[in-house]
Amino acid sequence: MLARLKYFRLNLTTARTTIAQPVNAMDSKSALTLLGATESLLTQEEKDFLDENGYLNLGKILDEDQLNAIREKIHNLLESEGEMAGSELAESPFIRHPKEAGADRLGDLVNKGEEFDVFYTHPRVLSAIQHVLGTDLKLSSLNYRAAKPGAGLQKLHADYPEAVPAGDFRVCNSIWLLDDFSVANGATRLVPGTHLSQHLPQDVMDNPMDAHPEEQVIEAEAGSVVIFNSHTWHGGTQNHTANPRRAIHSYFCRRDQPQQSDQRRYLKPETLKRIGEPGAAILDVL
Repeated sequence: MLARLKYFRLNLTTARTTIAQPVNAMDSKSALTLLGATESLLTQEEKDFLDENGYLNLGKILDEDQLNAIREKIHNLLESEGEMAGSELAESPFIRHPKEAGADRLGDLVNKGEEFDVFYTHPRVLSAIQHVLGTDLKLSSLNYRAAKPGAGLQKLHADYPEAVPAGDFRVCNSIWLLDDFSVANGATRLVPGTHLSQHLPQDVMDNPMDAHPEEQVIEAEAGSVVIFNSHTWHGGTQNHTANPRRAIHSYFCRRDQPQQSDQRRYLKPETLKRIGEPGAAILDVL
């Protein structure tokens, strides 16, 4: 099954290293081309919807074998990391919720298994990300979040500290659903069109924890990927079920923006060997 992912096995160590830059490093535009990410992978209708609403459901991208392998890997990582799970997130000044009492978190998934390579190399996902950010992009972070039963509610927020002019977008996220998303289990809510408003929710709402009259809750099957312009107001909702609601967030930014997770700091030699030059260019470690 893992052969489908077309990656080699990763030796899980805790070593960190600095990768020297070659003289002629591959740029992200070339990497996107080599990975097969072109705007032709999106229909004009999909592009228009993403432009207007600030999000787009790409449909089911992960098959059942991939989902099962990823879920098992996540379970094993949570067990092995224990109280240290998600500790990498606390080291970043750019991550809004590094530790949540109502959520399980994992960080630095780039270096934690070949199962996670698809999250930042899938051509259709990259095509949607580049439609928002342009070709001069990089992965900012690759993290896991699971809203626990009875928890998960977040205030509406944008993933950037200030409002930006429409079209001058700096950040874009993708949510990879490891479970079916529903109103009942704490799925993400978004307010369509707010990426164009040039306002942050706290500027116009009395309490961003409140429901917004125009918010939409993502409802989709496990294996689906939802792209959203991260200037679109969004947040988790409360999980009213008895099971965690699991997802992986593959978060991208423009090349001129700081990464949530410093990929050069964490990158392991075996990861670099496995993902090759195009993957490394997307991580901006070349």
